[in-house]
Amino acid sequence: MNPKQNLGDTSPDEFRRQLHELADWIADFRQNLGSLPVAPNDKPGAILAALPAEPPEEGEPFEKILGDIDQDIVPGMVHWSHPMFLGYFGWTTTAPAILGEIITAPLNVNAMTWRTCPAATELETLIVDWIRQWMHLPQEFGGVVYDTASVGVMHALAVAREEAAPSVRKHGLVGAGAPVFRIYASEQAHSSAEKAAIALGLGEENVQRVPTDSHFRMNLGAMREMIARDVASRGRGIKPMAVIATVGTTSTASVDPVPEIATICRENKLWLHIDGAYGAGFAILPEKKSLTDGWSEADSIVVNPHKSLFVPLDFSVLYVRNLERLRRVFTLVPEYLRGDTVEAQKNYMDYGIQLGRRFRALKAWVIFRSFGREGMAARLREFVRLANLFADWINSDNGFELVAPVSMGVVCFRYIGSDPAFAGSHPSVSARPAVAPYLTGRPNESDLDALNSEIVERINASGRAYLTQTKLHGRTVMRIGLGNVLTTEKHLGEAWEMIQETAKQL
Repeated sequence: MNPKQNLGDTSPDEFRRQLHELADWIADFRQNLGSLPVAPNDKPGAILAALPAEPPEEGEPFEKILGDIDQDIVPGMVHWSHPMFLGYFGWTTTAPAILGEIITAPLNVNAMTWRTCPAATELETLIVDWIRQWMHLPQEFGGVVYDTASVGVMHALAVAREEAAPSVRKHGLVGAGAPVFRIYASEQAHSSAEKAAIALGLGEENVQRVPTDSHFRMNLGAMREMIARDVASRGRGIKPMAVIATVGTTSTASVDPVPEIATICRENKLWLHIDGAYGAGFAILPEKKSLTDGWSEADSIVVNPHKSLFVPLDFSVLYVRNLERLRRVFTLVPEYLRGDTVEAQKNYMDYGIQLGRRFRALKAWVIFRSFGREGMAARLREFVRLANLFADWINSDNGFELVAPVSMGVVCFRYIGSDPAFAGSHPSVSARPAVAPYLTGRPNESDLDALNSEIVERINASGRAYLTQTKLHGRTVMRIGLGNVLTTEKHLGEAWEMIQETAKQL
């Protein structure tokens, strides 16, 4: 080591200069984001090939690092904050969100116990309760912030498992003599159900996928039959344990019939988990309050403010009726933490597998105060308006059809061909219902599947917009998600023209 090397941090004056440079970089990036390609079209490994293979031996100037970000990193990114990014659920990066992240980074606290950072613990408790109020949940629901809904559902099902076999925490599934537990979720529910089952030792195959109805909601009759069949199989060691109802499915944003599912769960003494990762945020709209019907009967609910409440990734809240149920499963205080544990205060390390925890609540606090509920509600209403406008454009074009009801900010649609042979097999525009007959009985369906997939691939490769695709009732469909405050009607119109033009070219 060079004996003259500075062993301290960057000098205060130099750091201040770098911060100003970075502030200008961030502002310029946001201002010019719309002019960048939404996604790169490079071959795998192109970015890695442009970067030094050997780690640096000596430090480099910040200006060079920032320059390399401009040259090598930014061009290789999918810009989820781009106004033409219409994949998944859109995205929620906003100026207050960026400011909240910038404030959080220098504080750099560990929010594992109350004593290690009282402000982080108490602000998290406050933010969780603010969201609870917006979701119209009873006060008996307490929450904890995780990174994603996938982690939330794993924790919820861990509690369900412990209550169904009370000594699993101590002895494990085999030692507790636990049966084969079954979990029920619709065929449209998120794959985190299987991931949780794998992690909890329940087995991927024991997540039973329930068929959906014509609107892609869980089929209640089919679920009753599946549960009844498993109840009858108790002699073979099978036991129903939990149901996952979804409010805003990943593909279509469909909403399962939660009140009826809750009734079935109560009848069969099953844990009811509601996956509201996307849809729950819309409950802040008075006109969408019906989304919360039946939630008071749930055992656990997950909400992702990073999907629909403008908090940047990652921020997910798991609510559990009587949060002590969650704490009983995960509390564990090693001796090296006993001095930093205050029993009378909430120690969030007791509510999950994570020990070190980021101060996530701070960025949410900045955003919620900056926008207020009314500001967020206005933006969500605009997403809904744009989604319905896009659906109107689809219904006015004989070459396309909607394939699912428009729910919240998601639109699923399909190119069906402009050939008269295809057009003759479909309702006219004037006669076409809000949701066209679902993709059955037409010739060359496999060719249409490939065509719809190719439209998405070509648009994404162009860098001008970004869509996603999914399968509904076995057919490939295109999908857009609106959730970006930078996306305007003009951007949506450009995307629609691009989709039409690409379809004609193919």
